[in-house]
Amino acid sequence: MSRTVFCLNLKKEAEGLGFQLYPGEIGKRIFDNISKEAWTVWQKKQTMLINEKKMNMMNVDDRAFLEAAMVAYLFEGKEPEIEGYVPPSK
Repeated sequence: MSRTVFCLNLKKEAEGLGFQLYPGEIGKRIFDNISKEAWTVWQKKQTMLINEKKMNMMNVDDRAFLEAAMVAYLFEGKEPEIEGYVPPSK
């Protein structure tokens, strides 16, 4: 049986993640408050950001930028700026 959470990103009850996917306090916050659906959408946006900005995940600054964008998207509802991408209207 899957667990449900009130997803802060989607603003509704939804299926939660199966386990903590991100380390530390942010990872715990994601596990407790973000749904599987919202996490999947973030992963697609993350891939677009990494590719558009030609990020190197071995670079500390690039990882910090991506983490800040992730927190802003998942918890504050801020769309990441991806050139040429227009998010679908809700």
